Amino acid sequence: MPVFDLKNVPGVIPAMVTPFDENEKLDEKRLRAVVNFLIEHKLEGLYITGSTGESFLMSPEERKRVVEITVEETRGRIPIIAHIGAIGTHSSIDLAKHAAAAGVDAISSVPPFYWGFSADQIVSYYTDLTASTSLPMFAYNVPMAALGFDVIKRLAQIPGLVGVKYTASTHHEIIRIKQEIRSDFIVYSGSDEMAMSGLGFGAEGIIGSFYNLMPEIFIPLRDAVAAGDHVEAKRLQEIGNAVIFHSLPRGGVTCIKRGMAWLGCDAGYTRKPLGSYVDAAAEAKLKDDFRTLRDERGLKGVAFLDAL
Repeated sequence: MPVFDLKNVPGVIPAMVTPFDENEKLDEKRLRAVVNFLIEHKLEGLYITGSTGESFLMSPEERKRVVEITVEETRGRIPIIAHIGAIGTHSSIDLAKHAAAAGVDAISSVPPFYWGFSADQIVSYYTDLTASTSLPMFAYNVPMAALGFDVIKRLAQIPGLVGVKYTASTHHEIIRIKQEIRSDFIVYSGSDEMAMSGLGFGAEGIIGSFYNLMPEIFIPLRDAVAAGDHVEAKRLQEIGNAVIFHSLPRGGVTCIKRGMAWLGCDAGYTRKPLGSYVDAAAEAKLKDDFRTLRDERGLKGVAFLDAL
């Protein structure tokens, strides 16, 4: 049974990485360490088996195992949202039912993609998926399969679909969601580089990749927005963005995982084609690149950079 009511859990929630070992096998020991690392750093929930978690590079059995381990290791300390999306409704329902049985607090899914699905087909997908469990459901507005405001408006009418992970730059639509759909439809802003904007436009919380690595930047950013201190929020966003835009061309998820390792939590490696094993020479070069970024930009207060 779910432990948390997601309506009462705004916050800074990492889209949790999934550790793989040097041979690209799921690393359960490292996964448990990641869960505890994130909880110890005061993050307020976990969004698991999503894009950052390399879900589409895993088998359904591996995805289920990540859910099981995360629930077991979290021990009800913070809420868990499990991404259970797949192209096919049948596969997604199977993952949703497993996640519910494992004990997550909510489920989420990208829209079906690859084929050019119609709005009616997308609404049907979410209707079937939401009805398959009693868990609250979050749609996922993502650029590769953008929902659009009109579809989100339709999805909000589905019983049990309580909100959206909004990973798009069109933040004016967050205001429209609150005004034209309903104020209690939960919005989690999903663009790390626009966390300040998403929160400022009315999102209850933020879900993103780099919150695995820099909670000390994004938790105070959330607090600064809540306090109306936009100067401080902007300062923190600029620090976070410097790291984000430096990391993306070097393999964003790889940088997050190696940066966590430099903080003492070895989050392992990424799977091909997204990435692979980083040898000692490559890691040394990556550290040098980040030292240069830190020194040239005068970045302070970023724990993994301070550790270099």
